[in-house]
Amino acid sequence: MEAVSVPAGAGPYQVNLTVFQGPLDLLLQLVEQRKLDITTVSLAQVADQYVEYIGRMPEQDPEVLSGFLVVAAKLLLLKSWALLPRPPQETAEEEGNPGEELARQLLEYKRFKEAAAHLRAWEERGGRSYVRIAPPPKVIGELRLEGVTLADLAQAVRRALATMPGQEPGRLVLPEIFSIDDKMELIESLLGGQGEVAFSSLLSAAASKLEVIVTFLALLELLKQGRVLAYQHCIFSEIRIARAEGDAVEASAPGPALAS
Repeated sequence: MEAVSVPAGAGPYQVNLTVFQGPLDLLLQLVEQRKLDITTVSLAQVADQYVEYIGRMPEQDPEVLSGFLVVAAKLLLLKSWALLPRPPQETAEEEGNPGEELARQLLEYKRFKEAAAHLRAWEERGGRSYVRIAPPPKVIGELRLEGVTLADLAQAVRRALATMPGQEPGRLVLPEIFSIDDKMELIESLLGGQGEVAFSSLLSAAASKLEVIVTFLALLELLKQGRVLAYQHCIFSEIRIARAEGDAVEASAPGPALAS
């Protein structure tokens, strides 16, 4: 068989044999491509050259050591199949092509080596990446209700909507724009001047059903943020809205604007 060779700089550990000159990785490639019968490789020369190579290394590289041991073990297994006698029945069962089995095992070794290199590259890239820091959780306060339930507030809104006059037929009414933020500011402004207000007075000041709904939503948002509280002195009494004591919870994003 004609010797196969590569330039001396093609790999760190160079094997120099009669039928092959080059790195072990090239040996793996040639076996996969069936261009080299590795049974002709002298394991004694490979081992001697490897020991000499290790002796010249300033520092021993575990990856180089493990890589050589894997390939050398496969070569040794192949040599044992060729040299050691076997029982006739075992010979018939294991006749096959030992070169194909070695090629399969070397290919498996190559896949593991490539996977290890891929994982190492991922690890190196990860060291230069930055994890996105999630924003702090939004604080949502509990509704400040004292002797009042959401059902009581909803019932008051239904009564206010029931008393609203309907639009006259044929009359064109230009829509008014109401935003929840505007109503929140209005409620807080009233509380700043009066200390507390009746819930019914907030609703009765609305000129349309939509304005009643927007006012109710603004009140719910203020209650959720802990900036106001709602209470009743007794059952069925007037629902009162007052400013909450202490620091208010940070306001959320602006609410949507609605048109009547």
